[in-house]
Amino acid sequence: MGARDDSDEAYVVGLCDLILGESGLPQHKFDWLLGDPGTNGRRARLPVDAFWPGHGLVVEYRELQHDQPTPHFDKPDRLTLSGVHRGEQRALYDTRRDTEIPAHGLRLVVVRPADLDADGRGRLRRNKKADLAALKKILAPDSTRCRCRSRSGSGSDEERVIGAFRAWLLAGGWTLVDPTDRWTDLEAVRGEERLICEAKGRTSEKGIDADIAYGQLLRRMTSQDPRTRYALAVPSSSLKASARVPLHVRQLLRIDVYEVTDGGQVRRLST
Repeated sequence: MGARDDSDEAYVVGLCDLILGESGLPQHKFDWLLGDPGTNGRRARLPVDAFWPGHGLVVEYRELQHDQPTPHFDKPDRLTLSGVHRGEQRALYDTRRDTEIPAHGLRLVVVRPADLDADGRGRLRRNKKADLAALKKILAPDSTRCRCRSRSGSGSDEERVIGAFRAWLLAGGWTLVDPTDRWTDLEAVRGEERLICEAKGRTSEKGIDADIAYGQLLRRMTSQDPRTRYALAVPSSSLKASARVPLHVRQLLRIDVYEVTDGGQVRRLST
């Protein structure tokens, strides 16, 4: 038995097989899901953890190194051909999966150790009964963990914005944590700082969606700690609508607006 066969990833995929009644295709590669160019200029196909064709479902099991800096895996002193270290490249590739898989009509579900019975280091205890019960909820077609359709109806573009902002946070030394509020898109800590994020994708109702986003952030302002701030991440097309709230009001509420460009760059709005 190889190391991968005995991994937590293989264990999770096996449980999904039982729930779905179909054997998934582990480490499946799609022709349209590609990495960055290699030394020969070619782009290799990126694998997904498992694909169930009969269900149109992809499951990604993302261990702790996908959500927080891990020097052993990231090798920050070595740059890849893409000009970033492995941790940053992993985040970029995760973002690419989050965007491309739903864009091609497939359902993407992301599972993390915190969703199952895991210890403090993110190792699964292999509590089969509890893990099966948790996965049944996560794999349900209407689960909030499904990344194929956003809550606001803006489709995979919201996932693109979330993915880009997530990669930006990781590159800035932030550690992603389980949100205090289940509807929060991203929550991260860095030292004594905490950042709570609401994200929106491209929409035909930019003003309305911006107003909704501000309202969602207001409901999450349960902490009076000045080290807790709130982020609104939006695509370039929604930046003007998001800036309608005056700067002095945003400063009082500790809200920062971030633009996510079509190329995936993140810029903090300064006015």
